[in-house]
Amino acid sequence: MLIGELSRRTGVSPRLLRYYEEQGLLQAERGPNGYRRYGDDSVLTVRKIRVLLDAGLSSEVIRQVLPCTRSDQPDFDWCADIRDLLDREIAALHARIEGLQRNHDALTGFLARRSPDE
Repeated sequence: MLIGELSRRTGVSPRLLRYYEEQGLLQAERGPNGYRRYGDDSVLTVRKIRVLLDAGLSSEVIRQVLPCTRSDQPDFDWCADIRDLLDREIAALHARIEGLQRNHDALTGFLARRSPDE
């Protein structure tokens, strides 16, 4: 299928589909006219990419995880190091949450100390 058809079937813009290809997440063959041609399995691949992006994973991490996924949920075949990779992502997420909580607490403290004549 051409990029327009893949875009229509997945709801993902052609621009994003080209980005996924550039990032090594999606593969396309080139026809004699230079147009990208995607296999039918590309629809499922794009759905997996979207779910993994929505989970907060970067393109780099998705590139490593994607070969170990099945279905569009996705479920995982626990390939080597995937569990460790996801554990590291969770640890990084916890660190970001803690940082955001500190920011929140600081801003809340600023508001609590505002001058009484306001």
